[in-house]
Amino acid sequence: MKNVEKYAKGYFMPPEPCYDWAKKDAITHAPIWCSVDLRDGNQALIIPMSLEQKLEFFQYLVQIGFKEIEVGFPAASETEFEFLRALIDRNLIPEDVTVQVLTQSREHIIKKTFEALSGVKQAIVHLYNSTSVAQREQVFKKPKEEIIDIAVTGARLVQEYAAKTPGHFRFEYSPESFTGTEMEFALEISNRVLEIWQPTPSTPVIINLPSTMQLSMPHVYASQVEYISKHLKYRENVILSVHPHNDRGCGIADAEMGMLAGAQRVEGTLFGNGERTGNTDVVTIALNMFAQGVDPQLSLENLPQAAEIYERVTGLSIPPRQPYAGELVFTAFSGSHQDAIAKGMHWRQDHNCPHWNVPYLMIDPKDIGRNYEGDIIRINSQSGKGGIGYLMEQKFGYNLPPKIREAFGYAVKSVSDHAHKELQPEEVFAVFEENYLNIESPVRLLSYKFDAILGENGVNSTLFLTKTGSKIEEIKIESTGNGRLDAVSNGIKATFGLDYEDFVYSEHALSQGSTSLAAAYVGFMQGGKLRWAVSTDHDIMTASVKALIGAVNQALKA
Repeated sequence: MKNVEKYAKGYFMPPEPCYDWAKKDAITHAPIWCSVDLRDGNQALIIPMSLEQKLEFFQYLVQIGFKEIEVGFPAASETEFEFLRALIDRNLIPEDVTVQVLTQSREHIIKKTFEALSGVKQAIVHLYNSTSVAQREQVFKKPKEEIIDIAVTGARLVQEYAAKTPGHFRFEYSPESFTGTEMEFALEISNRVLEIWQPTPSTPVIINLPSTMQLSMPHVYASQVEYISKHLKYRENVILSVHPHNDRGCGIADAEMGMLAGAQRVEGTLFGNGERTGNTDVVTIALNMFAQGVDPQLSLENLPQAAEIYERVTGLSIPPRQPYAGELVFTAFSGSHQDAIAKGMHWRQDHNCPHWNVPYLMIDPKDIGRNYEGDIIRINSQSGKGGIGYLMEQKFGYNLPPKIREAFGYAVKSVSDHAHKELQPEEVFAVFEENYLNIESPVRLLSYKFDAILGENGVNSTLFLTKTGSKIEEIKIESTGNGRLDAVSNGIKATFGLDYEDFVYSEHALSQGSTSLAAAYVGFMQGGKLRWAVSTDHDIMTASVKALIGAVNQALKA
């Protein structure tokens, strides 16, 4: 590409090796989650949420288990101020939930923030100022010591206003644009703030390390977080937090590696909404943990509801390939994938598996409110016999024998290919019903009977058929065989001059109970092609004879 020479690394590695995080292979427990949907997420919307939408979203975040929720920047606008007041005045904040507010290090903003907080039971006041080289040089045009003074002055002011405002307040500090800051300076300014606030076990302070812009690969961010974690003062009384954005598409990786590096808290949004490419996606991180047997301490059992609320109040759409929540993330169109999933699901049933380990499915879709039907197996021209067979069994109760499943798979794929579209389950069944189920033309069964006889051939059969054509004929067939279906087959071969081999037969009940239907499948090779049909009846023998006649009809029509 042109102009590549204008770009260079904008991040700073720690001054010492910080790779202890790389020795860990998994996250073992949930972090403290802080939703920033109502502040960071809301400010990124084309049309910010209304007051009532914010209230609805806040209550939903509480419902699914968030204990810390950043509700806005109350000094930034009247809408933000009124939202916080509505939460407090309407007593909508549960006892175990702490609201968080954002403020710059400016006295009139801090004063307005505490006015908005008047009467709150407990809150986190989140102070920030930008510390990166680019911000210091281009925006503030101040040296490091003056940037530290901004932070220290703000820390003192927050402490003063908290002391004279009723309520219980905890403090958070963010060196904004942390990833573009020299690590020694980020550490120094954080420690200077901690010296003002003097955290204790009962009043811990949050130091938040935002990846305001992703400037590096995730392992660099993890090393940066580890360096700060190792060298913070009052570390035992500090809650280290991360707030990754997604400029390089690595927001989730940043958060997960940040936790391995010492972060105890994660700020993010549902489905990753946020400025530019968004924030880290809390839902994905939580369900990644869930997929490895770690309780994320968020209730995401009804993810479709979360998606519906999110899309409605934000006006955004969740992409179909969004992890876990996207419409297509559990869907297989590929024949080999469908076959593996179908076999995996059957294997689980047969072996009573205690752990989930189905090919191509990270988690059981039912655990997050998704359905097997319509979510896992969807049919188009790329689908295969395994997926189509699984759909027929799960949706309609027909367990097709392997050879018949293969033939039916090709038939369905052909329909989809020629129509250039995905086939809905009902359309798949329509192919089945129209071409293979209860075929009664040109020959239809009227009645039959069997008599046991002595000798090598043990059954005598008598069939009465009707044949349609230029005129309706009634046909009586008498024959013998070593079984009832064999006797019928022998008679049909002789009567219609058919020669077929490789007989396929299977049957099963379609449903339970005395009035249940039985399904019978009959197929045979004739003229180098598989002719097959299916019939249902309350009597399994009747279904079997009708299925054989249906397969014969396929041969006669061919």
